[in-house]
Amino acid sequence: MGERRGAVVRAAAIVLGAGACYYLWQLATGGRRRQRAAVRAARSPPSDNSLPASAHTVDADAIQKLLHLLQVTDDPLIQEQALITLSNSAAFSVNQDIIRNLDGLTIIGGMLSDCAPKVKEKVLNTLNNLSMNIKNQEVIQVYITQVCRNVESAPLNSDLQLAGLRLLTNMSVTSDYHHKMIDSIPCFLHLLSAGTERTQIQVLKVLVNLSANAALTRHLLRAEAPSLLSLFDSCMNSDILLRILTFAANVKKKVNDGEGSTIQDQYSKDSIFVTLCRDSTSFAQKLAALLHHPNSEVREQVVRILTQ
Repeated sequence: MGERRGAVVRAAAIVLGAGACYYLWQLATGGRRRQRAAVRAARSPPSDNSLPASAHTVDADAIQKLLHLLQVTDDPLIQEQALITLSNSAAFSVNQDIIRNLDGLTIIGGMLSDCAPKVKEKVLNTLNNLSMNIKNQEVIQVYITQVCRNVESAPLNSDLQLAGLRLLTNMSVTSDYHHKMIDSIPCFLHLLSAGTERTQIQVLKVLVNLSANAALTRHLLRAEAPSLLSLFDSCMNSDILLRILTFAANVKKKVNDGEGSTIQDQYSKDSIFVTLCRDSTSFAQKLAALLHHPNSEVREQVVRILTQ
């Protein structure tokens, strides 16, 4: 293993140069102590040949070398560190454009189909930072279906699953790519029921975005969510409560506006339509109790639902 990694790092030296090779060598051959030393070295470079202290200072040439490294190495540790550097650099808009112009979105996105889970997580984090750019979204959208599959197959509440949900949140801010997420609505609702608070908040961000799109109303109404009402509780985390109320308000508004079919026979008893939109004593009681919630934003959303 050590010889193989040494060979990979020597290859990286040819691709990236001595400074970057030194950094990758520290990560590939050292333990945790050496990894921490490498991070300190990256933050405070000992010489002109080391990696730049700030991702903002990574120029087009360095980005191109990192992208090339991703294409020529199959070492997960090196892939992770290259992706972390690219992800950090993507926090700056100028680098987002550079990465796109160097075909980096395709290189990075292409790794989703064949890489280790930890590497895949870093791929999703990098694409997430890159998705802040509208032009980048036009390229990244081809991977949405694959990202949805990754979210469904990832271990529940894992960093990999959360990374996928964060990317889907950015990609669903506008309605342009909502249609690519329709088949994953049942998965999102399952995560809302089974996930931890961190997962629930992240999946609710996606669902709130989707619920604002009239074209998806019928799909949301048909979806089954038997435990949905349990979230409308004053003891619930305020971030979760506010978002589930916003989701409910969006859905009810679309129904009242005539969006989606209101033929009740096509909806199961556990559907969102029956739970939120058909006369529901349980839901009405939940809302009445929340009128006294200490969070003013929660109360505002409750009033919004009751007055529709």
